[in-house]
Amino acid sequence: MWRSPAISSLVGQLARAGDAWIRSPNCSYNTAVQAQISNINAIRSTSILENQYDRKAACEIADQKAGRVQKFQIGENVSRNDKIKFLVNTLLDLDNSREAVYGTLDAWVAWERTFPIVSLKSVLLTLEKEQQWHRVVQVIKWMLSKGQGNTMGTYGQLLQALDKDHRAEEAHMFWLKKVGTDLHSVPWQLCKRMISIYYRNNMLESLIKLFKSLEAFDRKPPEKSIIQKVADAYMMLGMLEEKKRALQKYNYLFQETEKGCLKKSRNTSSKKKSGHRKHTSNSEACMESLQ
Repeated sequence: MWRSPAISSLVGQLARAGDAWIRSPNCSYNTAVQAQISNINAIRSTSILENQYDRKAACEIADQKAGRVQKFQIGENVSRNDKIKFLVNTLLDLDNSREAVYGTLDAWVAWERTFPIVSLKSVLLTLEKEQQWHRVVQVIKWMLSKGQGNTMGTYGQLLQALDKDHRAEEAHMFWLKKVGTDLHSVPWQLCKRMISIYYRNNMLESLIKLFKSLEAFDRKPPEKSIIQKVADAYMMLGMLEEKKRALQKYNYLFQETEKGCLKKSRNTSSKKKSGHRKHTSNSEACMESLQ
């Protein structure tokens, strides 16, 4: 029978104490007998404790094994697609209580060995298709509270969902706190999204401030649509000189677009002419064969 170090130490101390009492020359026979009896009782009590400890340890091991079996059954016997469908349907049936949503998500990941970030991305895409923007916001915020999904892609999803859920001010606060602190490395796609949110929600001062901050890092806008929004914001704020400066500075974007349109128009025209010539030659060939 296995004996724990603490139990073994206790048994040894009791045995040594009993021997000391018996061997003492000042002890009478009755005292020695009482010492032996006490020693035997102590050892018996210790043995009982030890047996109880062994039974408890055995029960804990059995429970752990049962828990591992149950975890395997719950986590492995259900396909990922079924888990995703189950979570989506459950989330759609819940009310807007944050506690209810977070509790459902906590229970859903409880039996997972690793955080199911890939499955949750699929859940988010499904919720977006259903235009459940409030749920998208709740799921992403729950993920971030768990220290998961801290990527620019997730931030972009959250900003879009907040905008669609008519929470532009909250999107603005999230941008300032989480994204806008490192503008020299934020992808232009994400900056474009935030500029569009500011533009649609008439937050023109914030739009101009963001654009000027990007210019301070020498970030060149990749599309003329960005400059057009900036120019419109300057105009609506009565900053006509700034509008003129921006249009002149980034005039090359508009020229590139015009060149692209001309090239596309020429290609289309040449294809039409080529098709017409081919059709004419085919018609002439047909006439010759008839003759």
